[in-house]
Amino acid sequence: MNFMDTEILKIKDGKTDIKSLNLDEMKELMKQLGEPAFRAGQLYEWIHVKMASDYDEMTNIPKSLKQKLLENCYLVALKSVEVQESKLDETKKFLFALHDGNVIESVFMKYRFGVSVCISSQVGCRMGCRFCASTLDGVVRSLTPSEMLDQIYSISRITGQKVSRVVVMGSGEPLDNYDNLLKFIHLLSDGNGHNMSQRNLTVSTCGIVPGIYRLADEKLQINLALSLHASSDEKRKELMPIANTYSISEVLDACRAYFDKTGRQLTFEYSLVSGVNDTDEDAERLGDLLSGLNAVVNLIPVNPIKERDYRPTDRTGAERFKNKLEKRRINVTIRREMGRDIDGACGQLRRRHLEGNI
Repeated sequence: MNFMDTEILKIKDGKTDIKSLNLDEMKELMKQLGEPAFRAGQLYEWIHVKMASDYDEMTNIPKSLKQKLLENCYLVALKSVEVQESKLDETKKFLFALHDGNVIESVFMKYRFGVSVCISSQVGCRMGCRFCASTLDGVVRSLTPSEMLDQIYSISRITGQKVSRVVVMGSGEPLDNYDNLLKFIHLLSDGNGHNMSQRNLTVSTCGIVPGIYRLADEKLQINLALSLHASSDEKRKELMPIANTYSISEVLDACRAYFDKTGRQLTFEYSLVSGVNDTDEDAERLGDLLSGLNAVVNLIPVNPIKERDYRPTDRTGAERFKNKLEKRRINVTIRREMGRDIDGACGQLRRRHLEGNI
């Protein structure tokens, strides 16, 4: 296989996307460049362990090879355009520029267990969820494995903090970018590289059923989060266009299959929208749906966006909803509201940038 001619590995100016190569592919690249195989391991360590953002940082790589890399390969290194820092906690929201002028968001969150980073998988999103700012302008393109990785690497470089958990829950639908997502997972968890445990990685989907089944067959150890957000197909269709394609029962069957094949915990994300999906009836119906599932329900008071008139359920209502589910022996959490004083909802910071308000 000639990686220099593989479209999925091409990026800026037709050059090979070196950060998206696994170690075997890196060895093949070295062969094509007339270099000894051991250089592949050195480069791989610089890129994925030391998280180098420039070839000049690689002190044990000869100038002759660096010149070949400059001519033939592009090393993705995201440019930080803006960083918003919460005054309420240590949450930071990053706006990163890509090589083609597009921008994406990532979020740094500090917990007792360590640092968690939420990354984007696409520029924009085409899923059309009514309460999400990411999808207002549709999808521009999917991110490469390297662009997903470098959100983590860049945040580590900027903050000086080790990232212990990663959530693919930012802008975009990960299963709409399946091949690149899978490559990203393997690169991030590769023992020769960054070596993050797959158990510390969560992928969130709005419910692309074939993608869930396909992911289950990969036999990974990642956690799956489903954006459910309603307890009936009728209400889910109001909030999420994907519900017109896949019913709740189809989505839940796919989630059960994922758990049966992987044994990994399922999380159901449920954005509480005042007067829309937060009634006692909604809670009872949700309890019926999830009864017997080894899962956690994560209740999220919806982040308001100016383009929609949705408002979050207040704390009292959220606690009432939680108690109804707990009486059904369902594990429930109410998401800690981190960085609420900055552009907290997915896509808000990017949208402000596009509107010229930054």
